[in-house]
Order: sequence, then C-alpha cells, then structure tokens
Amino acid sequence: MEQLTLTTPALLFSAISLIMLAYTNRFLAYAAVIRNLHDIYLEKKDDSLLRQIKNLKLRLNLTRWMQIFGISSLLFCVLTMFLIYVGLQITAVYIFGFALILLIISLGLLIKEIQISAQALQHHIADIEEHLERK
Repeated sequence: MEQLTLTTPALLFSAISLIMLAYTNRFLAYAAVIRNLHDIYLEKKDDSLLRQIKNLKLRLNLTRWMQIFGISSLLFCVLTMFLIYVGLQITAVYIFGFALILLIISLGLLIKEIQISAQALQHHIADIEEHLERK
C-alpha cells in the first residue's frame, strides 16, 4: 500500500473549494429564479409556471445534496490530514477513500442536475420554436 502524505488530501482543498463555489452560485441563481417565478405566479396563476417551479425545486434539492456531499468530502479530507498527523496511517487511508467516494457522489449529482437543466431548456426552446411556427 502506498504511503498517504498530508499533501494528498490537501490537494483536494482547492478543487473542492472551487466546486463548492460553483454549487453555491447555482443555488443562489435558482433561489433568485424561484422568487421571481413566485411573484409572477401570484399575479398570473399560470400552470406552466408551476411546472417550472417544480423543476427548479428538484434542481434546488439536488444542488443542496451536492453541497452536503461536497462539504462532507472536505470534512473527511481534513480528518484524513489529522489522522496522518497523529500517525494513524491505515485509518487515514480508509477515511480518505470515503472522502473520495463522497466527492464522486457529489459530482454524480451534478451530472444529474445538469441533465435536468438541459431538459428544461429544451422545453423552453421547443415552446419558442412552436410559437414561431404558428406565426
């Protein structure tokens, strides 16, 4: 088994930090869109807005879980570094492996969320194309 050093889990710090920044930006963008759609819905009571809000709710939940798994991965990387520091090498290796699995789950959820976002945009494009064909 390879020796795990402090630098290995430390390398993930910058990557996870950038990922968390991207996740937070997505979360804030969804929150702004949901607030805007909420105000529009209160005025118009349009069912198509409910579909959009339902879609955004799903994407918001996925983003929340992406953040939870990403933060947990970072936490376990820190725990790995502590375990290396106190000399518990074998435990550190397993904890670091678990941190990597959490990061993989977070990135997998990101892929799912991107697919849902792309589908939602395809529906909007189809609506625009249908409207243009009627003209």
